[in-house]
Formats: sequence, C-alpha cells, structure tokens
Amino acid sequence: MAFGIAQGIIASGKVPPSNIITSAPSMNNLPRFQERGVCVTHSNDEVVDRSRLVFLAVKPHLIPKVLNGISGNVTQEHIIVSMAAGITLETLEGLLPAGTRVIRIMPNLPCMLLEGALLLACGSCAGQMDETLLKALLGPCGLVEAGPEHWIDAHVGLSGSGVAFVYVFAEALADGAVKMGMPSALARRIAAQTILGAGVLLRDSGKFPAELKAEVCTPGGTTIHGIHALEKGGFRAATMGAVEAATERARELGKK
Repeated sequence: MAFGIAQGIIASGKVPPSNIITSAPSMNNLPRFQERGVCVTHSNDEVVDRSRLVFLAVKPHLIPKVLNGISGNVTQEHIIVSMAAGITLETLEGLLPAGTRVIRIMPNLPCMLLEGALLLACGSCAGQMDETLLKALLGPCGLVEAGPEHWIDAHVGLSGSGVAFVYVFAEALADGAVKMGMPSALARRIAAQTILGAGVLLRDSGKFPAELKAEVCTPGGTTIHGIHALEKGGFRAATMGAVEAATERARELGKK
C-alpha cells in the first residue's frame, strides 16, 4: 500500500521522486521504490527528519512501537498520516507530541494501480489546508474523499475488504461459466472484464445501481432469472452482512 501511495504522489507531479524517502527494516520491499527514484533507508528517524509529511504504512499492532520510536523527532511542522485500520485519531495523538497534526487515511489495494478509493479524516489539530494538501497529492491514486472519523471503519468494510468480496464474486461468476461449459481461463478473463466494465459504467454514468440493473433486465429475459437466483441465495443480505462484519472487526481492532 505504501508503494501505491508513493506512485500516486509521483503521478501528481507535485513532488519529485527524489523528495520522497521510505524506510523498512529489510530490503525485501525497497527495490521497487528505488526503481521509481525514491530514496530508501532502514531508519524511521531519518524519514521523519527529512520529511514534513509522514505516512505510517505499518500493521495496527506496530503503531505504538513505531510512534514511540519517532515521537522525539516529530515537530509542529509535521503532518502524520496513518493508514492503520482501527487505530483512532485519539490514540495516534496520544502517542505523539501535543499539537501534532494527525490524519487517518484508509486506502484500498487498487491504489497500487491508481484506481483506488480513499477516505480520510483529520485529527483535532489538522485543518482544511492539510486536508486539501493530502487530497491534491493523493488524487492520482483514485477517488479521495474526506469525512468524520466514524466513517473510516465503514470504509474498511465497504472498500478495503470489499475488494476481496468482489474477487469472490468474480471467482463465482467464472465458476458458473465453467459449469456451463466455458474454458476456465477464458471465463476468468471475461469475469474480470465484466466487473471492470460494470464498475466504470457505474462510476461514470451518474446513475444509481438500480437504474443500470433495470436497463439490463428485459421482461422475462435471462438477467432477471439470474437475479432471482441471487436473491433466493441471499446474495444481497450476505453482502451487507460481509460489510457489517468487516466494519465491526475494524472497530474491535481500534479497542485493543
């Protein structure tokens, strides 16, 4: 995810790659940053000392350790941006010097292809200028929206985890075609293109999902019979339940 964010910032044209620095404990993930012209190090302190905007792209359970390690180097000039699911703004601010500007942002996997969906929420000391700066830098990553913090966990369920839900659906679509006699490799390619095309149309048409669905469903036709089968299988309720379950898990992580 850190690489996707870096790619978006580079694509914005507002920051040259040489002005970006990333750290990791090993070299496993750093070569691809180097290939883009990004500076690399094994020192978190060096990143903070050389940067004004600092992204925390670590697992939630590592946040306290990382922030305890860098807090002595954080100044009023810094903006700290966390991508850790479940870790609240209050927790982040409590681990950093008083007055630190903190922003939570939740990206999703397609950010790596600059087709992501990102939601951000500002802490008590971060202002509109900080939000505007982050939106401008991350705009190339995909859709960037802002809102209150309690939307973040729902965004995890909708878009963060939702990517995997779409993959399950894609797999099921392809399996259905294989059952009906289509070669597996072809079925996977067509399933992927079907989801891509449907998503672009939904995003760009300005129409509600129900409107687009109605345009495909002719009376007595194939699609309405298929949708009836989905409804009998509890597809809609299962999808809503999946978003709810992922959201609740994100909330649980924030309480640990």
